[in-house]
Amino acid sequence: MINFIKGGLKIRTSYQIYKECLQVLQMTQSSKIRNEIFHQFEGGVQLGIGAFNLMLSLLPGRILRLLEFIGFSGNREIGLHQLREGASGSSLRAILCTFTLLLYHTFVSLILGTGEANLLEAEALLQPYLQKFPKGALILFYDARINILKGNFEKAEVTFQDCIAAQQEWKQIHHLCYWELMWCYSFQQNWLQAYRYADLLCKESRWSKAIYVFQKAAILCMLPDADVKTTGEDIVALFRQVEGLKQRIAGKSIPTEKFAVRKARRYGTSPPVKLIVPALEMMYVWSGFSVLGKRADFTENMLITIEKEETLLKNETHHNEYYMDDVCLLQLLKGLCLKHLGRLLQAELCFSQVIQSEKQLKYDTYLAPYSTYELGLLYKQQNEREKAVRFIETAKNNYKEYSMESRLHFRIHAALSSMKVTPAPTP
Repeated sequence: MINFIKGGLKIRTSYQIYKECLQVLQMTQSSKIRNEIFHQFEGGVQLGIGAFNLMLSLLPGRILRLLEFIGFSGNREIGLHQLREGASGSSLRAILCTFTLLLYHTFVSLILGTGEANLLEAEALLQPYLQKFPKGALILFYDARINILKGNFEKAEVTFQDCIAAQQEWKQIHHLCYWELMWCYSFQQNWLQAYRYADLLCKESRWSKAIYVFQKAAILCMLPDADVKTTGEDIVALFRQVEGLKQRIAGKSIPTEKFAVRKARRYGTSPPVKLIVPALEMMYVWSGFSVLGKRADFTENMLITIEKEETLLKNETHHNEYYMDDVCLLQLLKGLCLKHLGRLLQAELCFSQVIQSEKQLKYDTYLAPYSTYELGLLYKQQNEREKAVRFIETAKNNYKEYSMESRLHFRIHAALSSMKVTPAPTP
């Protein structure tokens, strides 16, 4: 805790220096002297002030109020404005401003937001660099990522392969491409190809072995038994490895790893209790249904897969202790597919069923607050603002101590901010 406080104070000092630099910059705005040194200084200030404000604006209200009390500020519009100004300049930091904006539009706003990415701006920012550096690895990576978010999975696959071929020194970029390719093929339910890239991540990347092994096992669960045999993998053994691979950073577990460990424990019993559509559950965890929804054909195919699992579950004669959790998971995922297919009333019924079954959930208690949040987003989509705010606020205030709670609070903050609602203090 002491080291955490010390680290926070150092970051605050850094931010204060940026603020003082901004004041200097504002005092010299009227000056006609605009030499190269001035432009480099200006670009550095825009990057620092912009990145601080943008990233801090993502934090849930109660955390942001605390940080503002000790001198930070988290204004999204200021952050975006400063980064846009920096990206359009000629300083050395221009490309760093561009990459910060691309990171925000193509990853952060999706994973920690409502799934609404500003792809028009992302494309406009990237286009000059694509023309200037057509074989640049990072440029190709973002080009492919934008294509994924547009639903152009086939084109993205080709571009990711070009990115991998562009350089061999920085293997971490290859690993980023493997992760994205794994999801590209997952959206298309090409599970054998998705398995191939999950397996490569397990073998080559050290970022999160627990997530990679869980993801690989989850993808294998989607394959017929005959196809699993051709891989030579043991699904039960893979799930049983997950807990031993969990990391701790600064004494804290990674929330997504904690989630994977908890889900994998179903395979620790004898006989193991199978997970139901675990690859699709992880797709939701990583906001993949917002991406999948760009393609009606693949969304329809995913709905068919979910409904098949729903039928199999209903036809089981002996229900285990996870039965209601599995029913509710399928309803949440089904609701997401129906929402993106424009069948909003049916989606509403699915989310409502999960909420009504809240007291019957034994392990996956996260399904109730997340379904409440999704129902709020559904009302937002239909311009029923009052209902939307009520359900999103309910998801925020009425549930505690469930899996990935902090991630949902980030998304709630983004949703309320997008409707220009000042989040109410958490009781």
